[in-house]
Amino acid sequence: MKKINFKSKFKKFSDKWSPKVIEEMNDYQFKLAKIKDNFTWHSHPETDETFIVIEGTMGIEFENETIELSEGEMLVIPKGTRHKPFAEHEAKIMLIEPKGVVNTGDTINEYTAKNDQWI
Repeated sequence: MKKINFKSKFKKFSDKWSPKVIEEMNDYQFKLAKIKDNFTWHSHPETDETFIVIEGTMGIEFENETIELSEGEMLVIPKGTRHKPFAEHEAKIMLIEPKGVVNTGDTINEYTAKNDQWI
């Protein structure tokens, strides 16, 4: 068992939209990411995805609505739901998802990050 400090982990990287693994529990990974501007439309056909805002604010656009998240808030997106995250200013977030999940889901493009990057 080891204690993990989010602030010290966020200091270890600067790239945006590239989740970094900080811990695993069973078959799930806890990932930190810095985000800014718009991401890409995508879905995860096989799994739900959890967004937790650690610092700042972000939005997630869906086909019929946009949900805004502030610091200390979270949202679970059901599997197969098309979505597009965005942040006007840099936000620091945590993602919780099964091992092996690609950040762009069913879409491969310039936003697709290397998977399983640990910090």
